[in-house]
Amino acid sequence: MAPLREKIAYALGDAASGGITWKIMSVAFPLFFTHVFGLSFADAAALMLVARIFDVFTDPLMGSIADRTKSRWGTYRPWLIFGAIPFGIIFALLLFTPDLGPAGKRVWAYTFYLLMMAVYTAVNVPYGSLLGVMTTDDNEKNQFSAFRMVGAYAMGFITLIIFPILQKHIGGTEQHQYAVLGAIFGLVAALMTMTCGLMTKERHQPVIAEKFSFKQFADLFRNKPWVYMTSIAFCTNFFNGFRYAVVGYMFTYCICGEFSLGRFILNYTAFMAFSEVTCMIFGALSPAFTRKVGSKRMAFVWASVICCVFSVLYFFIPMDASYLWLMVLVSMLASVGAGLYSPLIWSMYADVADYATEKNGTSSTGLIFSSGTMAQKFGGAISGSLIALLLGYAGLVSHTDMVTGETIVSITNEESVRTMVWALFSLFPAAIAAIMTYLAYKFPLKK
Repeated sequence: MAPLREKIAYALGDAASGGITWKIMSVAFPLFFTHVFGLSFADAAALMLVARIFDVFTDPLMGSIADRTKSRWGTYRPWLIFGAIPFGIIFALLLFTPDLGPAGKRVWAYTFYLLMMAVYTAVNVPYGSLLGVMTTDDNEKNQFSAFRMVGAYAMGFITLIIFPILQKHIGGTEQHQYAVLGAIFGLVAALMTMTCGLMTKERHQPVIAEKFSFKQFADLFRNKPWVYMTSIAFCTNFFNGFRYAVVGYMFTYCICGEFSLGRFILNYTAFMAFSEVTCMIFGALSPAFTRKVGSKRMAFVWASVICCVFSVLYFFIPMDASYLWLMVLVSMLASVGAGLYSPLIWSMYADVADYATEKNGTSSTGLIFSSGTMAQKFGGAISGSLIALLLGYAGLVSHTDMVTGETIVSITNEESVRTMVWALFSLFPAAIAAIMTYLAYKFPLKK
């Protein structure tokens, strides 16, 4: 039985990657790139799509490399220990706006976004794979996975709540604010990642395939549980991606501003912080919910139904700031489902890895978990890219003034933009949740 301190240390890994870097990239980056950094909506959409094509190759490759790593620190832990500092530095540089023209900014954004995706892969794929070697007990895997999700959502809540407060405290231009925030959060993420690597333990040694072979990649597509699980993981991150990426535009164009309640600032990041704390609570309850329902598969089905129902209900809330707390409540209720299924994703991937080891005779744990990371980035970025394209289609235009260097945003059809934003936060995620429900119901492993 692993000690409590190790479960907490494991949680710090996703607190760094999921609760800080990925949360800021999901919530703040779409608005940052188009309204602060100065990319056009087309450039922002293209950037995210190019990065995803890049990930198609780097994620499985990293999984295969991690599976073959041998060191005094183990198979997967050295990637966290030595990847932590580059992880924090590159994240900080990505939130820095250089004094360059439109072409120079595009080069900067592409370079550091791709580097961030590469270092995120180098850290997070081994981190996810750790779950398969820290314990062989299925219940303990669920516990580690629950700690991971609680860590991610708790840190996500803290990040999103303090983000606007720190912005106000830092002062200066928005470009300066984001640069300082990038440095602060990058440092914290690096320290958490290194702590996770140093304080966890690999107890179960995987059966390592000594030689690299493309057969491992082909075996993935013959692994029916993997096909279903990766499709499900893609949908979960598509669901989250739409909601998190569009909320900044919702506050800007539908709710029209931020609201101060004493020292508390309710803006788009704080709005999603309520969903984060909901996910944290129900992520902790997920193992008990799974035991009550009887299987991970059916727990996932019911969680997906919750996401779908409350996302549809959100669409019918009037687009008026006087209904803001009703919006918060319904968004939190949709997040109940996300909290329940989040720990199940990685626990079910561990089951898929065990199934593959039994079937093929060698471990492909890192390769299989890398597909979960790839699905996370694919779902988040494609949803972000689609949002940029659809908002541009609806009538939102962004460009950099060639003389002043300022970002200028204009609207050609205000009602069209408002309706599109509202649907992107509600109906689009609901449709994805409906697909997710079907895929989870058909998942072949009945644990």
